Amino acid sequence: MGKISSWDWETGQKTVVKSLSPLEGHGWQEEPYVSPDGETLAAIVKVGDGEFSVRTNDSVWENVYEKIWYPKFTPDGRLATICQQDMEWALTVDDTMVGEATDYIWDTLISEDGSGIATMHKGMERYSMALNGEPWEETYDNVNQPALSPDGLHTAGVAQVEKMPAADIEAFKRGAYSVVVDGKPWAGRYLNVWTPTFNAKGDTVAAQARVTVYENTIVVNDKPWAQTFNQVWEPNFNPKDGTIVAPVRIEGKWGVARDGVVIWEPRYAQCLELQHSEDGSKLWAIVATGYGQFTAACDNAPWDTTYSTVTDLVISPDGKRAGVLGSEYSANFEVVVDGKAWAGSYEMAWPVTFSADSKNAATMVEKDGKRRILVNGKPFERDFDHAWPPVFNEDGTKVLIRAIENNSYIRIVAEVDKF
Repeated sequence: MGKISSWDWETGQKTVVKSLSPLEGHGWQEEPYVSPDGETLAAIVKVGDGEFSVRTNDSVWENVYEKIWYPKFTPDGRLATICQQDMEWALTVDDTMVGEATDYIWDTLISEDGSGIATMHKGMERYSMALNGEPWEETYDNVNQPALSPDGLHTAGVAQVEKMPAADIEAFKRGAYSVVVDGKPWAGRYLNVWTPTFNAKGDTVAAQARVTVYENTIVVNDKPWAQTFNQVWEPNFNPKDGTIVAPVRIEGKWGVARDGVVIWEPRYAQCLELQHSEDGSKLWAIVATGYGQFTAACDNAPWDTTYSTVTDLVISPDGKRAGVLGSEYSANFEVVVDGKAWAGSYEMAWPVTFSADSKNAATMVEKDGKRRILVNGKPFERDFDHAWPPVFNEDGTKVLIRAIENNSYIRIVAEVDKF
């Protein structure tokens, strides 16, 4: 499929699949998925008694399987699925098995360029991770919290690395868990570990860790911060200088620490989803200025607009803008960009996306069973029976709309200034 610049950006509408009704001989068809460039629609189909395959546009994969689940397109347009055959599971990509079949695999992760596909892996009652079908050489009693480096070359997870008899409190206090990177465990032992996170180069991993019953901190390549806190949340790397920030809780209030030193004094009821701008100069977060008063904050300056729930923080490439979804207890969603809500409330909304030049913002919303594409708060000329989030072209002048209308799957390229 290539880069976005190589996609078909000719303005207008194209019917990719004329009819989404099941093909002849198919018992049923599951919900569809579409490729990033909008050129391929895929769906799991029943082709016989206990036999399943995948429909792509108006073709069907050659192979049939006992079960198929979790179809997921890679950024480069391939379709990854988890398939069962002869009571064993395997990763398949475009109908080709990747690696060997095993007892079970799950939690597919795909790298930013599509080169790396990782899964959780179970074989012989032991657990590990697999990268492009190749499992770790080392296996563990359990593994969770999977992570994949941005370049697709490294994997990490949390594993129980010490035996711990049931209800043995003293063994728990000594620590039985650690981070495992590419199959190799850290030497440190922790009471709990969460959210291993890679830096951009893939050579550093940071994670939340519970180091005593009452103390938590961030551990970086198995070295804990000197300072501990009541609680911490997921760490985030500064892409410019490699420093690490994380939300921290001190005496009931949340702030932010960088490399263990507090930089946002704790004053929030909550603080999470830290994100740096691409140049590392801006730091954003979702914060609660009071109970049930959530909003976004940039460099410790919160927006005035608050909601009972705020999710899906997305910042623009230049780091100067941001969008979130605000709702009243997960109902009546509003799209909030730069601290101001776009007109209208919706039954559902999807994360905002920004153009590469940061000038334009778009999203998808749902109301009365119809999906609508919004660009800079303005709707496309019509709603759809189903749709997927919009995608900007490289210079932000056009937007790709992928939608279902009258039982057909269509692909529309619209000019942004026509909204």
